[in-house]
Amino acid sequence: MTAIPRERIRNIGISAHIDSGKTTLSERILFYTGKIHKIEEVRGGGDGATLDYMELEQQKGITITSAATTCAWNDYQINLIDTPGHVDFTIEVERSLRVLDGGIMVLCGVAGVQSQSFTVDRQMKRYGVPRIAFINKLDRAGADPFRVVQSLKDKLNLSPILLQLPIGLEDEFSGVIDLIEMRACTFEGENGENWTKQPIPDSLQAEAQAARDHLLDRISLYSDAIVANLLAEQEVPSELIWEALRQATLKLEIVPVLLGSAYKNKGVQNLLDAVTLYLPSPLDRKIVTATNVKTGEEVNLEANPDAPFVGLAFKLTDDEFGQLTYVRIYAGRIVKGTRVINSRTGSPVRVSRIVRLHADERQDIENAEAGDIVAFMGVDCASGDTLCAPERVLSLEAMFVPEPVITLAITPKSQEDSVRMAKALNRFVKEDPTLRASSDPEANEILISGMGELHLEIYLERMRREYNAEVYVGKPAVAYRETIARSASFDYTLKKQTGGSGQYARVVGSIEPCEEGFSFENRVVGGAIPKQFIPGCEKGFRDAIATGRLRGYPVVNVKVILSGGDFHPIDSSENAFRFAAHQGFEQAFDRANPLMLEPIMLVEVETPSQFVGRIQGDLLSRRGTPIGSEVAADYTVLRVEVPLAEMFGYSTNLRSATQGMATFSMEFSGYRPMAEKVGAAVR
Repeated sequence: MTAIPRERIRNIGISAHIDSGKTTLSERILFYTGKIHKIEEVRGGGDGATLDYMELEQQKGITITSAATTCAWNDYQINLIDTPGHVDFTIEVERSLRVLDGGIMVLCGVAGVQSQSFTVDRQMKRYGVPRIAFINKLDRAGADPFRVVQSLKDKLNLSPILLQLPIGLEDEFSGVIDLIEMRACTFEGENGENWTKQPIPDSLQAEAQAARDHLLDRISLYSDAIVANLLAEQEVPSELIWEALRQATLKLEIVPVLLGSAYKNKGVQNLLDAVTLYLPSPLDRKIVTATNVKTGEEVNLEANPDAPFVGLAFKLTDDEFGQLTYVRIYAGRIVKGTRVINSRTGSPVRVSRIVRLHADERQDIENAEAGDIVAFMGVDCASGDTLCAPERVLSLEAMFVPEPVITLAITPKSQEDSVRMAKALNRFVKEDPTLRASSDPEANEILISGMGELHLEIYLERMRREYNAEVYVGKPAVAYRETIARSASFDYTLKKQTGGSGQYARVVGSIEPCEEGFSFENRVVGGAIPKQFIPGCEKGFRDAIATGRLRGYPVVNVKVILSGGDFHPIDSSENAFRFAAHQGFEQAFDRANPLMLEPIMLVEVETPSQFVGRIQGDLLSRRGTPIGSEVAADYTVLRVEVPLAEMFGYSTNLRSATQGMATFSMEFSGYRPMAEKVGAAVR
């Protein structure tokens, strides 16, 4: 098989708010690129969408894990990842964007920018991912692409450029006008496969010309050649517009916007053209840097197949054939049977099988090069590990992993279930960095923590289905935190004499509030505490923040300054200083006005307007703080910040209060101090 030139590869992801039509769009992309020969729908009959291959995904009609596939369009290879929209599975989006070169941001033509769109936007900006926007569902009642373009500008601070006009809207939506080639695109046939380009209808000619003039006016800011053509009053060639749009997109200066309806098979082929025209190849992305494990120096990685191999294991899955490790190759080439080094553990790993992925199907390949996204079979590593050639051991920057906000206590129903549960949790925790598992020996329970009720519910369901492990589930508990409101000092001396050698350590310093989770500053001078005991002090402070003094929750946003102390040449040890530091921290913590923090969720409710008063009243009774609302023709979107503790079981309440007509989504907003009377009730 001939290697495809790197400039003809596109590594792209599709991400958006839940129910914007990402998976439906992915299904159409696979159909038009010839990867599948029958379209399956997300909901309804058939086998479910190709990329939603888990039985659970097909039953619930949602995407739970990001699925990868490779397809071809006009001599371009597109490595496509369909990501979940539900905020509970945000790590799937996070790790996909970490390794992708470009993104398609899907927006609903009716709802526009929704709460999860903000999260996706933040993630794309964090990793500097160039994107194009696709306004979907233009066949739906209330669709208004111009309002959506405006909200991209107003709410997300983007610079959207509309490249198309719709031909009709709602039930009259029949195609799009391409403002670059000035042609009307229609999509005929049973599945919209007959893509035709015709002259623009006379009734839309004037509107299309005005929109094209506006488009050229916007793009001329990024291209001197276009300015020259416009000044000379010459026709601007399409190639010039495509190149100007591509360069501005790669520099994150604009977001090209396309229109369509994936469900009605309209506009998808134009989107595929846009992917090849405007989104980056592996050669176009900004240089990725890695750290040399031995020397600590920064190394620039270019997508060069002849360089030493470097790849990032960004996702793991497990099945009956063993562990499948998804790898983005940043530099070099990997051949089946090669040994590579896991830079985190330092141990060698043999890559016995390399496969290209199509959802849950695999195609064996002999080798892969820089820019590819493939999977290795049977390689033992963790999510986020860097795999590299033995001659140059590098480490790529780890992914951003959000902290879990909700905890459940689970107890196996029998001894057999206990073994199966341990096996399942071991695999799930390895696969998903946002899922944590720990044991509570006092209560003889296992505690699992995650991003939300649905997140944990899905894992419990997978435990039952895939491992046949039955468990009793306790009530969900909120992941509270503790912090301090002001500075306080400590001066603690540990002095124990027990016949043999004693223990002696004295630590002096202070603690103060800070922005980041925890920081430690050593200001000890003159050898008051010998250097070899300083790490012991830091360990002691870290031990202390693991369980706070108010209710035993972790302590966050605290800076510890160690300014002095004392030691004994015989009786002092690292352990003595570790214990003294722990006690010193607790001494200061009690005097630093400690307070409880609770997780606050951004809740977005979309409801028919007649229920607004009832919903607002209910959210206020849950200690909600309104932060905005939007009124459309027949529905209202409410945005409210509500403590997570008040949101359990909300979906049932909302359904009964609105006859099942309202929907809501919820995402973690941040930690806030808790009112004293509420804090007193927390156990």
